[in-house]
Amino acid sequence: MSNLTKVVIQMRQERDAARKRVEQLDQALAALGSLDGLRTRGRGSRKLGTKSRTMSVQARKRIAAAQRARWAKWKAAKRTK
Repeated sequence: MSNLTKVVIQMRQERDAARKRVEQLDQALAALGSLDGLRTRGRGSRKLGTKSRTMSVQARKRIAAAQRARWAKWKAAKRTK
């Protein structure tokens, strides 16, 4: 075999070993995460069983109205320049 073929074979073996190691680390993280009751996926580490807060319809309407007012003020200032 040529040297290039040997290098390719060796690199594939190293890749497979690295992939196996990553899988082992993922399993270890999943086991440790479940001990504390933390989720192991997604952003952040929110505890299982807690509910996310939801905004009321009235609160969303107030926020939207305030944002519309800010945009109107910004556009008015831009027009006077």
